[in-house]
Amino acid sequence: MNKKITATAAKLLSDIKNYLERNEIILAVISGLFLFLSFPQYGFGAIAWFALVPLFFAVYRAPSIRRAFTLGFIAGVVGYAGIIYWITYVVVNYGYLPVYMGVIIMLFLNFYLSVYLALFAAGVYFFQNKNFLCLVAPALWVSLEYLKSYLFTGFPWENLGYSQYLNFYFIQFADVFGIFGLSFIIVCVNAAIFMLLTQRTKKVFISATVVFLVLCFVYLYGYFRISHVQEKMTSAQGVEVSLIQGNVDQSIKWNEFFQKKILNNYLELSLLNSPAAGGLLVWPETALPFNYRDEGDLQKRVNNLPREVQSWFVFGAVSYIPKNRYTSFFNSAYLLSPDGALKGRYDKVHLVPYGEYVPLRDLFPFIKKLTAGVGDFSAGTSYRPLIMGDRKIGVLICYEGILPHASRAYKRQASDLLVNITNDAWFGPTSAPYQHFSMVLFRAVETRLYLVRAANTGISGIIDPCGKIIAKTGIFETGAVKGNVKFLRVETFYERWGDIFVAFCFLFIFFSIVWYAGKEVKK
Repeated sequence: MNKKITATAAKLLSDIKNYLERNEIILAVISGLFLFLSFPQYGFGAIAWFALVPLFFAVYRAPSIRRAFTLGFIAGVVGYAGIIYWITYVVVNYGYLPVYMGVIIMLFLNFYLSVYLALFAAGVYFFQNKNFLCLVAPALWVSLEYLKSYLFTGFPWENLGYSQYLNFYFIQFADVFGIFGLSFIIVCVNAAIFMLLTQRTKKVFISATVVFLVLCFVYLYGYFRISHVQEKMTSAQGVEVSLIQGNVDQSIKWNEFFQKKILNNYLELSLLNSPAAGGLLVWPETALPFNYRDEGDLQKRVNNLPREVQSWFVFGAVSYIPKNRYTSFFNSAYLLSPDGALKGRYDKVHLVPYGEYVPLRDLFPFIKKLTAGVGDFSAGTSYRPLIMGDRKIGVLICYEGILPHASRAYKRQASDLLVNITNDAWFGPTSAPYQHFSMVLFRAVETRLYLVRAANTGISGIIDPCGKIIAKTGIFETGAVKGNVKFLRVETFYERWGDIFVAFCFLFIFFSIVWYAGKEVKK
C-alpha cells in the first residue's frame, strides 16, 4: 500500500514538473507571485532568494528573445500588481477618479515597471551561456534596477534588496554597496540555485561554491560590523526624542473648521509625551493644518510649545514665498529652538510627480485630478541639514526617505541624525505604509546614523544605525514614540563612493554585450 502511494505521489510530481517545463507562462507567473510575496505586508523576505528561479527556467526554454521578453513582462505584471496595487486606492479615494480609471493608472505604471523585468529576461536569453549566469544576471538586474530608480524622475519603490529589511546580518552590507549591492547578491543566489538544478558540471559547482562563500562573507561582515557600530554607540552622546503620531484623517486635514482641533490634538500629545529637556520633538509632514508663515494665534501656540517642553522642535508645514504674479508653495520642515526661535527651514527637494506637482501638465491636462487636495509645490534647491545647536539633522520628507542619495548627501555634510517626516494617510489600510517604512530603514544602515520617523497615521519609529527597529507604532493609531538616539560618526564606503558598484555593473554588461555580439558576427 505504501509503495503504491509513494509511486502515485512520485508520478504526480513528475507530471507537474513536465507540465511546468512545457508551459513557460506558468513559470513566469510563479516568479511574479514570488516577487510580490517577498515584500511586506503579506510576504516574507526569504522568498526573494528563489523568486527568479522559475523565470530562469522559463527563459531558457523560450524559443526566441522576443518570447523571453514576453515572459519577463508577464512576471513583472503579476509581481508589480501585488506590490503597487495601492495606487488604485490613492487615486480613487483622494484623486476622486472612478475605480476603472484608478485601475488603468495603476496598470499603466505596472506595465512601465514590467518592461524592466522584460528587458532582464531578454538579456538573460541573449547571453545564454549558463556558466556566466551568476555574474551576468545580477549585473544586468542591478543596471536595470538603477535605471528604474532614476529614469523619468525615478521609481525606486521596492527594489529587490528592500525585501531583506528584517535580515539583520545581511543588510549590514548596505553600508558598502548600498541597496543595489544587496539586490546583486540576491539575484546571484537565484542564478546559482537555477544552475545547480539544471547542470551537474564541475564549473557549476565551482560557481555555486563561490556564490556560497560570498554569501558567507557578507553575513560575517554583518556580524563584525554590528559589533563595531554597537561599540561606537556605547560611548556616543545623544538625546531623547519624542515622535508624535496625530492620526489626522486626510478628509479633514485641510478643512479650516478643524484647524484648532487638529492643532490641539498635536499640542496635547506633545505635552503628554515630551522628551527630556534639551531633547527633540518631531511632528509629521504637513502636521500644521495652516500656513506657518501666517501670523496669528495658531502660530503663537506652535512657537510656544518648545518653550513649554524645553526641547528642540521639528515639524512639517506648507510654506510659501509670494511673488509678483504668483506664489511659490513648498513642502517644508521647520526647526525651532527650545526658546521658540526659528532656526531653519528645509524645503522638500524631490517632489512626487502627479502627487505634489504635475509634469507635462499642458500635454496631459486630465491628470490634474490626481493632485486633488494637494496642489502644486515648488522644489527645494538642495539637501541642507538643519542646525540644532552643535548638531546637524538631515530631514527627509516623505518620498525622500527611499532615496539613498538624499541621506548620503546629508551624511557627507556631517549630519548627526536623520529625521523622516511623512504623511502616509494617503495609502489607507494597504501594504504601502509597511513597504514605505521597510525601505526607510536602509537609510540608517547606509549612513550609520540613527533615523527617527514621524508619520501622521503611521508607521512612526526609531531605527538604530544597524537597522534595528528600536520602537514603532501601528497604522491609524494616535500616540507617540519616545526613545534615545545617539550621534555617531562612523564612516562608510557607501557614504564616500555612493553607487560606484552600479557603474561597474553597467560596464560589465556593456563589454559582455560587445563580446557576445562579436562572437555572433564571427559565426
